[in-house]
Amino acid sequence: MNINSITIIGGYDKVGNKENIEELTIHKGEIVGIVGPTGSGKSSVISDIEQIAQGDTFSRRRILFDGKVPRPGIVSNPRKKLVAQLSQTMNFLADMAVGDFILLHSKCRGIRENRVRKVIELANTLTGEPIKRDDNLTTLSGGQSRALMVADIALISNSPVVLIDEIENAGIKKKEAIELLVDSGKIVLIVTHDPILALMSHKRIVMKKGGMDKLVLTNSEEINFSKKLNFLDEIMLDMREKVRYGEKLDYRQLENLSI
Repeated sequence: MNINSITIIGGYDKVGNKENIEELTIHKGEIVGIVGPTGSGKSSVISDIEQIAQGDTFSRRRILFDGKVPRPGIVSNPRKKLVAQLSQTMNFLADMAVGDFILLHSKCRGIRENRVRKVIELANTLTGEPIKRDDNLTTLSGGQSRALMVADIALISNSPVVLIDEIENAGIKKKEAIELLVDSGKIVLIVTHDPILALMSHKRIVMKKGGMDKLVLTNSEEINFSKKLNFLDEIMLDMREKVRYGEKLDYRQLENLSI
């Protein structure tokens, strides 16, 4: 589906006040962070987007695609699902092999090409625990599951919008995962408390009392700071992998660390 933008038309916060952000349009290839303290309404925003709300939820927000309300036929067609969601707590329930799942999803999406190998290879660039075609979905770890879903969304799902709900501790290479989705032409919205993910976004919606309170544009200073945080995160990821496989940590890796 060739969707170039999504628009969130503001509604009301928890106490009935109009949201400060009256309208926000996000374009293909953009990353938008959704930040705020626990209970501030972050999840309600992505819930409204997933439901393609039209003033029929508590917030009374409206969601448009390319400035229009999607036709009912598109919304109800599983092959034309407009929104894909990736959450931190997601786990597979289907008792089937990884390869069979990818083939089934491809068939549901109307894709004839066999993309099993491509999806698994891509997923394995995001996780330190290799995924095999014959692995059962129910035996995958949390990190493997999310790596598989990121690759699946990038290569099979034609959903133009991807909602990511707090994957900072999901056990995958988060920076690479986000960049992969953006490079595949998705509109990406990230609910996060992680400064690395927040600063990867082009702009951040700040939530307060259930409403969209303000919009913060990521500036050049924050972009430079983000690069330094990513550098530290890569070191931490490498150390986690060494601990996982019983290797000793080398403190000299940190001796000459300069950021």
